[in-house]
Amino acid sequence: MIRKAQSTAADHNSLAKCRKKHFNRAMPAPGVADPLDWDEATRAIGDAYFPHELHPLTPSTAAKVMFESAEIGPVRIIHLGWGALVTVDTAHPGGYAVNTPISGRLESVIGKCELEATPDCAVIYPPDTPTCLRRWAPSLSVLGVRFDRDYLHREMLRLLAEPSPRLPERLDLTELPGANWLQLVRSLSIQSVAEQHPLVREQLCGAITTAFVLAALPGADDGHPPSRPRIVKRVLDEMHDDPGRPWSAGDMAEVAGVSIRRLQEGFRDYVGASPRECLTDIRLTRAREDLMRGADGFTVADVAMRWGLMHTGRFAAAYRSKYGEAPSETLRAYRQI
Repeated sequence: MIRKAQSTAADHNSLAKCRKKHFNRAMPAPGVADPLDWDEATRAIGDAYFPHELHPLTPSTAAKVMFESAEIGPVRIIHLGWGALVTVDTAHPGGYAVNTPISGRLESVIGKCELEATPDCAVIYPPDTPTCLRRWAPSLSVLGVRFDRDYLHREMLRLLAEPSPRLPERLDLTELPGANWLQLVRSLSIQSVAEQHPLVREQLCGAITTAFVLAALPGADDGHPPSRPRIVKRVLDEMHDDPGRPWSAGDMAEVAGVSIRRLQEGFRDYVGASPRECLTDIRLTRAREDLMRGADGFTVADVAMRWGLMHTGRFAAAYRSKYGEAPSETLRAYRQI
């Protein structure tokens, strides 16, 4: 039997009317409308974590499925137990997953690599990679953390000042950095974050991500990041000084003193993003700073135009992807302070 995690607006509406609180009751998650329906459970958990295909391995129902979840911008936390013997297939589209069993063991096949997660050793699942979670036991519950792929790459770049290195397959939770990260996640999994102020949610999101990167890549905080070539530094400095300028690829290449192709290669090798992507990220940061001031007399469109983000629809989409909320929500929240 295969159950695919899919959802529609109607599904969301039906789930919203039938919400339950699971585990500690602190973080409400979309509940299972019909506790005997695997399809309903699969849709709800797919919405909260990752789309997947569910394979019950014994005659069973979803009556014992339990989960809770919290979304903190580009980071999601889930506490999940299927309550039956199942296998789960997923590709973790668009995000990294870090799964830690509360007790017991979780067998995984990532591509062709077989790994086992335990309470002392989490498994890090790369995005967009076929993965099989084999024979998930009825008694097994897992604490999972999802990081949006692009967000995590940006944060790794900010912390390491170098192209995003490959994350390890496992995270040692017996060492202090890993244990501290898990303690932070668990402390958040027992309290509601949905009603927190946007600034608080952003800080929580950053704390979870920074602690994860430093635990997964213990050399990241050695204080000696590799230097960037001058051509890249020149362009980044100019973009920071004047992000609202209508930059073209030719303008950037002229500042660097190299060809457009060489400039793009330099950014790809030493920054892990294109010059245009870096410029957009700088502009989004400046726009958010304006919106967080919450002053009257200007609109979201005014802020976008000021920083060279001329297409308001694309600005709104990029802003939500980076910060987990619409620019209008940020402006409204800070105007109420």
